[in-house]
Amino acid sequence: MLSLNCAVGLAAEWRLIMWTVVYISQNGEVAEELQKLLEESGILVKVRSVCEDDKSAGSFEILVPETEVEEAHNIILNKGL
Repeated sequence: MLSLNCAVGLAAEWRLIMWTVVYISQNGEVAEELQKLLEESGILVKVRSVCEDDKSAGSFEILVPETEVEEAHNIILNKGL
């Protein structure tokens, strides 16, 4: 189990990562599928709704750390998206 100091350190590190949008999905299903695919490949992923009013509809940005952009793009291209 993580100590409180370690958990706080990890949370702070998560916020300091420079995130880059690698894909914009037109629906939540594709966003979730892509998030799962990238996470299974060991890439950190954040999904952000473009429409703040209704998080269940609209477009979704797929973000990864800037250090993993090239790998994420390759995975996305290999998936045919």
